[in-house]
Amino acid sequence: MIINIPKGTKDILPSESYKWQWLESRIRETAARYGFKEIRTPMFEHTELFARGIGDTTDVVQKEMYTFEIAERSLTLKPEGTAGVVRSYIENKLYAEPQPGKYFYIIPCFRYEKMQKGRQRQFHQFGIEIFGSENMMADAEVIGLAWDFLTGLGITDLKLHINSIGCPNCRGEYRKALQNFLRPHYDELSETSKGRFEKNPMRILDSKDPDDKKFSEGAPRMIDYLCDECKAAFEDLKADLDALGIPYEVDPNIVRGLDYYTKTAFEFISEDLGAQSTVCGGGRYDHLVEEVGGPYTPAVGFGMGLERLLLILEAKGIEIPKPAGCDVFIATLGEKPKTFGLKLAKDLRAKGYGVLTDVMGRGLKAQLKYADRSDARFTVVIGDDELEKGVVTLRDMGNSSQKEIAIEKIDEEISK
Repeated sequence: MIINIPKGTKDILPSESYKWQWLESRIRETAARYGFKEIRTPMFEHTELFARGIGDTTDVVQKEMYTFEIAERSLTLKPEGTAGVVRSYIENKLYAEPQPGKYFYIIPCFRYEKMQKGRQRQFHQFGIEIFGSENMMADAEVIGLAWDFLTGLGITDLKLHINSIGCPNCRGEYRKALQNFLRPHYDELSETSKGRFEKNPMRILDSKDPDDKKFSEGAPRMIDYLCDECKAAFEDLKADLDALGIPYEVDPNIVRGLDYYTKTAFEFISEDLGAQSTVCGGGRYDHLVEEVGGPYTPAVGFGMGLERLLLILEAKGIEIPKPAGCDVFIATLGEKPKTFGLKLAKDLRAKGYGVLTDVMGRGLKAQLKYADRSDARFTVVIGDDELEKGVVTLRDMGNSSQKEIAIEKIDEEISK
């Protein structure tokens, strides 16, 4: 019986894993410069957390979650990172610590959705969250971190789109206006959008159904219904982005796919992914902590898909440096040399060198060939004759030169 990898997942082989390690190290470096600390939450949470936090009118909750029942409890593999961090923030009383709370994470996420370029059913997300600040400087810092990180990778043709989707105070009037606009087409809307018409009509604007999109053309814009507070906040955000020198475009069509967003919504766009062009998206969610059961806590953050980011780097021809090979390959011929080689490998590793030995029982010629394929910097050749003389043959794999050296001088010669 042949068992294949599940659809929508991908093995990350050693020939590719170095790219992920490099990207993750850049994430950690950037997050540290901005004062963010890593948080790690479980791979699954109670299903109720996502229904309450993400919103039960979203595609994610309605169609895409991997949910399972066990011991009469409903659990779900996390489809995104924010809800789990919010749960941890409340449960561990992180709101009692000096604010703002600044956290980042690199996590696997799971969504059962249509396969598209750069989209998998298990994917990986880099996320940033700031808790405790209503000031738009927090929003600007989150956007600035994403800008610095992406441009630092060499992605220089980014477009930042921003919008304000208001707050509960100004959405009531907008909701009525949107419902009045869509009502003549109600019978022609998709079943999903009909279900959203009363509860959250703004979700209809984010529908992927072609007919829904057609009926949404020319719909009222949330940005035209903002209350004074939301207008002032949006102007503050634009002023802060101007101060940071980050170019942006106001895009009233940005809604974002999760219900918890308020005020700021933003996306970074790259044309290298074709129609699926969003590489990073985020915004403000001032009421999510409260909705999940904690104290009122304003917050802002973003999520960035790593698979899509790697595709962009590849499309742009941005080279990710390959790691160097091992420092030393120890080739032995005979039982005593093998025993000595094992001890030598242990000693050299203890001193910080990367060391490979032959574990296949190959002949000397095959060992040297393997050392070359392993990109070893040096090969130490040990046979019975060498041991009797107290020497080894040290071969420089870069220029193929070699010389005999005393055993006790191996470390000194390699370190040169």
